[in-house]
Amino acid sequence: MDPKLMHNFIQKYKSLLLILFVLHTLCACTSFHNDKKIFRLNQVQGVESLDPAFAKNLNIMWHVHTLYNRLIEYDENRQVRPSLATSWQLSADRKTYTFHLRSDVFFHDSEVFPNGKGRRMTSKDVVYSFDRILDEKTASPGAWIFHDRVDTIAPFVAIDDTTFQLNMLRPFNPMLGILSMQYASIVPQEVVEKWGKDFRAHPCGTGAFVFQDWEEGVVITYRKNEHYWEKDSAGNSLPYMDGIKATFIDSKATEFLLFMQGDLDFMNGIDVSFKDQVLTKNGTLKPDFQGKIALQKHAYLNVEYLGILQIDSLNPQKTLLQKKIRQAINYGFDRKKLVTYLRNNIGVAANAGFIPIGLPGFDSTLVKGYTFQPEKARQLIDEVKKEFGQIPTITLLSNDNYSDRCNFIASQLNSLGLPIQVEIMQPSLLREQMSLSKASFFWGTWIADYPDAESYLTMFYGKNTAPPNYTRFKNETYDRLYEQCLEEADEQKKIALYQQMDRIIIEEAPCVPLFYDEVMHFLNKRVRNFKTNSLNMIELKSVQLK
Repeated sequence: MDPKLMHNFIQKYKSLLLILFVLHTLCACTSFHNDKKIFRLNQVQGVESLDPAFAKNLNIMWHVHTLYNRLIEYDENRQVRPSLATSWQLSADRKTYTFHLRSDVFFHDSEVFPNGKGRRMTSKDVVYSFDRILDEKTASPGAWIFHDRVDTIAPFVAIDDTTFQLNMLRPFNPMLGILSMQYASIVPQEVVEKWGKDFRAHPCGTGAFVFQDWEEGVVITYRKNEHYWEKDSAGNSLPYMDGIKATFIDSKATEFLLFMQGDLDFMNGIDVSFKDQVLTKNGTLKPDFQGKIALQKHAYLNVEYLGILQIDSLNPQKTLLQKKIRQAINYGFDRKKLVTYLRNNIGVAANAGFIPIGLPGFDSTLVKGYTFQPEKARQLIDEVKKEFGQIPTITLLSNDNYSDRCNFIASQLNSLGLPIQVEIMQPSLLREQMSLSKASFFWGTWIADYPDAESYLTMFYGKNTAPPNYTRFKNETYDRLYEQCLEEADEQKKIALYQQMDRIIIEEAPCVPLFYDEVMHFLNKRVRNFKTNSLNMIELKSVQLK
C-alpha cells in the first residue's frame, strides 16, 4: 500500500494500533516457518465446530470443505462433478441412486488407525456418515437433508466397498444438490467414536488439507495432505500450498488494516468504515488501490428481502394482510438507489422474482417483478385508506447490521403516505421472533443451501412451517406446482414450473425482494488461481502463492 495512504488510515484509526501490535505478537507466536507457502485468512465470527454434522453456517462450512470430501460437488460454474463418487445412476422410478466410489481415497492419518496411518475410505463410511446425520443422538442441525426424503427401512446401503446405494421415499429432484452440502461429508466411524463430542476439535477427513492445531477463538492451522487423491489437469498432485492459517480477529476494521499491510491473503467483504474509501459507487476499486490488491465479484445465491407474515390470527398489523399494501411497499422504494448508495453497487436490484440471478429459473423477461413506481404505490395506499380509513404505523423489524437499508425504505414509503417505523433488535431475538411467527414485518436474508431454485421456493410451500416458511404463506396453486416440480424429470418443464411459482410470489407479495447479492473477495496480489462459486464456497486446493 502507498505509504502516504497507509499513514492517512493509521491517523484516522489510531485506536486500532494497540490491537494491531498485540495481534502481530500473537501471529508471530502461532506462525508457520517463513519459507512455507501458507494461505492466510481471517474470520470475524469465529468457528464453533469442525464436525461436518454441525456445518450450519458459512464460517464452519469453509473449514469442513477444506478437511472433507463429499460424493459429488458443484464447481464455480454450478456444474455437478464427481468427487468421492466417480459416477452414478438414477433408477427408472427416480427413487434409487447408485454411486460408484473411488478406490484410492484414504482418510487422514490418525492415532486411531493401525500404525497411525489413514485407512482407505469405502462405501461403509458413506453409510455411517449419513446414518449419523439422521441419528437423534448426534443432534445434527442437518438432519433435515434426509428427513422425510429417504427410505425409512434401508435408506443407505453398501453394496460392496465401492458401490453405495441411496433409496428415496419418493422422487426428489434436488437430491444431488443435497449431497453436495457440507453436512454430507464423509467421516470415519472409529475416529468419531474415539472422540465423541470432541470430534469437533479432532477432525479426520479425506480432504486436501489436514488439521494441525486449533487455539479456539484465536487461530486454526492446517497442513498440506501429502496423500491427497486429486490431481490437476496436467497430472500434478493437489494441493499446491503447504498449509492454511485462519485467525479469528473479531473486527472487520482491524482485518482490513492487516490485509492492506500484507498480513492476510484474502478478505471476504469489507468493513463499512472503509467501503467508500476503497470502492467507487460502481463497486470497482478506486485508483489508489488498483494494482495493489485484487477484487473479485460475481453472483452470490443470497437474496435480501422483507418478509410479511400471512396468517391473519398471528399478525397484529392487519394492514399488511391487504395485498394492495404489500404491493405498494414493493412499488414504493428505489431498489437501484439502495444498491448504488448503500452497497456501492454490490448486488443487483431485485426487479424480477424471488429466484436470484445465477440459477436456472431466473428470467426477468418471464418473471417481471416490481420497479420503483411511486405514483402506483401512492394510488394503492389511497385505495386502502378509502376502504379502511387511516393506516396505523407499521413496524419493520431489523437488526443493526441492516438498519441503513430498512430506514431508507421506510423513509421513501413514509413520503408516499404509508407510515413505517424501524425497530432494531438483536439478531438472535429477531430469528426467534421469525421462527415463532411473531414477526409481522421483518428484514430477512436467504442463502441457497445448494444451487437449485427449489432452495428458494421451499420458503413459500404451505406445508412448511418456520423455518423456512417465515411468512407462513399458503397458496393451493403454488403448493401443487411445488410438489409437481420435485418429481418433474424434464429440466425445461421443471424450470417452467419454477417460473410459474415465482410469478405467484410476485403477485401475492408475501415478501419484498430487495436485491440479488454478489460475492466480494479481496485478494493479495501474490494469490493465483483462487476459485469460489455462487454459494461463496472458497476452493483453496488449487490456489498457488507467488
